[in-house]
Order: sequence, then structure tokens, then C-alpha cells
Amino acid sequence: MKKVLSKILQERYRLDIENFNIENVVMDSRKVEKNSLFFAINNGNNFIDEILEKEVGLIIADNYSKSNPRVIKVKNTVDELQKLANEYRKSLDIKVVAITGSNGKTSTKDIISQLLSMKYKTIKTQGNYNNHIGLPFTILQLEDDDEIAVLEMGMSDFKEIDRLCEIAQPDIGIITNIGDSHLEYLKTRENVFKAKSEMVPYIDNQKLILFGDDLYLNRLEGKKVGFDQKNDFVISNVEYKSDKSCFQMNGDSYEIPLNGEHNVINSSLAIVVAQTMGVETDKIREGLEKIQLTQMRFQKVIVDETIFINDAYNASPISMRYALETFDKLYNDSKKIVVLGDMLELGEDEIRYHQEVIEIALNKNIDEIILFGPRMKKAMEKFSSPKIKYFEMKEEIRRTLEQEKVKKAVLLKGSRGMRLEEILGEKR
Repeated sequence: MKKVLSKILQERYRLDIENFNIENVVMDSRKVEKNSLFFAINNGNNFIDEILEKEVGLIIADNYSKSNPRVIKVKNTVDELQKLANEYRKSLDIKVVAITGSNGKTSTKDIISQLLSMKYKTIKTQGNYNNHIGLPFTILQLEDDDEIAVLEMGMSDFKEIDRLCEIAQPDIGIITNIGDSHLEYLKTRENVFKAKSEMVPYIDNQKLILFGDDLYLNRLEGKKVGFDQKNDFVISNVEYKSDKSCFQMNGDSYEIPLNGEHNVINSSLAIVVAQTMGVETDKIREGLEKIQLTQMRFQKVIVDETIFINDAYNASPISMRYALETFDKLYNDSKKIVVLGDMLELGEDEIRYHQEVIEIALNKNIDEIILFGPRMKKAMEKFSSPKIKYFEMKEEIRRTLEQEKVKKAVLLKGSRGMRLEEILGEKR
């Protein structure tokens, strides 16, 4: 139900439309239904006349010359989307959990949403809708009876996190880490830290949850989670198995159906969020058992006798290291192969970062290292190991893997633009 949103629209635009009622919000003209609120962004303006034939509830547009009571003409549709989302958020009886950081945002969002849904009606950011358009659009998906929104906040420059927080007005904030992502624009980790920290003024210290082992985040006031004994919530006794990870935090035991230190950290941050929101310990443990991450986050795909670990959604030096360290501990009864694609947006030192990743891979329990992308090609010039191979085409990699008729495990890891999941073809 969207009675609250319908009322806001009526009052904001002084609508004189009989039986006005908004049932859903869309930006894709193909998804418009009866009583939809449609935001015409860029090319969306070209489909307004067609959409009006579908008994649409209301259209907000910035490039439409005709006159129709169901079309609200504005100076900028995206600005109006943001203003409406902010007004809607303030009108609902809801708590907002905001997540940012260089790595782990989506996985942490998925885990937090699962744990909070054990007690509350919860909505989360879908896909990569974490920017100045996607976040307000997600807010407008809320129903009148939703209780919590878990919102991922992405950025590539200064002032972007500030703007997203201004729109969403978060009650709880999480910063997962400060890494090397976005150095192409922000140049230094210190600048990445400053940009991510734009969240801090919006959150009470006791509701700001941080990975305390991070040398930058350690400078902030908040609830700190990590392996160091100085943290408020100390992770210990970690044990990794083929299909799960077990650990303790402040003496309490937990188990997750995920591999790797990074997922232990993400889950620990999520547990603290759930505790802060009053979710009982037994419900937290039950929720952890049900975790399902967004696809291509260390996702296991079995093809014939080969285990593929599809971690190809994105990559940075930190997430590459986490993936390699996790893979190092698993599948040691099989031939182990890693396929590493380029990491993007790393700035002028990008080749050095790629060399560091290759060096990490060479020092792990890995039999073969396959590289893909021009940055990896340049970086491999430093090495002469027989373990390293380079291919120009993903189809060549796929054929090579198919030809090796042995029991094997293959890790796929690279930035989104490399699309390494295509090596799996339709099997992913």
C-alpha cells in the first residue's frame, strides 16, 4: 500500500485527479501499470504519450511539451525524485540502516537484511541501486507498513555520501572498510576515508558501526568490530570449512553458510546491527543459517566435476586479497586455478596494485594463475613463474578449463567491467 505517498503527491502538486491512488513506482516505461508513478528520466520522456494510454497514475517529467493532468512538469526529474524520496522517508514510521565502504557493501547489506527480517518487515537495496538515482528510487518502493530499510550507499567522489544521507536520513550507519577503490578520482586512501566519512555527522556514535581493524576507521567514534582485542566486539576462534565458517564474537558462537574471513567480518558487522535493533540472539543465529548473498559474491557453481567460485561481481586490491586467502584454505583435494581479471578505477598506481595481487596468488596454495585484461598483462611482465598464463579472450580461458579433465576448483575474480562470469556461459 502507498497511501502515504499518494497523499504526499496530492498535496505537493495540488492534484485534481479523481480516485487518485499510486500502487507502484517505476523508472522503466516497460514496467508501467495501472496507477504507477513513473519518473521520466532521460529517454523516458520519449514514451510519455504511450504510457498515458496505460491508465498510469502520475508521470513526473522534465522534457514534455504537451499538457495533461497526469503529467507533472519539473525542471529536473532526478532532483524531484530525490526530494520526493526525502519527504516520503520523513513521513513513514521507519528506521533506515545505511551501509558504505570500499568493499563488502552488498554482502553486508544482504546479511543485515536477513537478520533484521527475522523480527521486522524489511526492504533492502536491490541490485546496484546505490547511487543518487537508485537510492531515492529504493526509498519510494517502501510500503506504508515497512519497518526497516537497509540501504547501500555507493560513491566515486566527494559529497555523494553526504547527499545520499541527506535524502535517506539514516538511523544506523555501517562503514565496512577503507580501500583502494575510486583512487582514479580521489587519488589517496585518505580522501576515500574523508568521502566515506561524510556519513558520520548523520549518525549517533552508538549507532555507527565500524570495522575497527581498519587503520582509518579506527580514528572514528562508534561501535568497533574486528579481530583486535581493542575492539568493542572481538571476533575470535574462526574456523573455515568447505561450506561454512564458524566463529565467536565476544564469547558467543556463530555459524554462517559462507566461506572466508571477509564474510566473517561482514556477518559480525550485521550481528551488531541486529543486536542494536533488538533482534534476539536465537533469531540472529536462525537468520545467519538463511543467508543468501546477491549472485557473483563467492558463489559456488558446479559444472560437471569442476567447482567454480564466481566472485566476479567486482574487485579491488582488498577484495582480491580476501578472495585469494579464502580460496587458499579450500578445495585442497583438487587442482586449484584462479582466473584474475583487471581491477578498474585504481588511478596512476594501477599496475603496482595488479602486481601485488599476482604476488599474493603466487604465494598461495594455487596450481595455476590465469590472467585476463590489459592491466594484468602489463603487471605479469614482472614475473616469470610457469604457473602464470595470459589469455586475450574469455572464450580461450573457457576452452582451456574444459580441456583439463581433472578434478579442479576455479576462482573467478575481476572488476565488473571484465565480466568474468561469461567464462561460465549459461551455467552461471
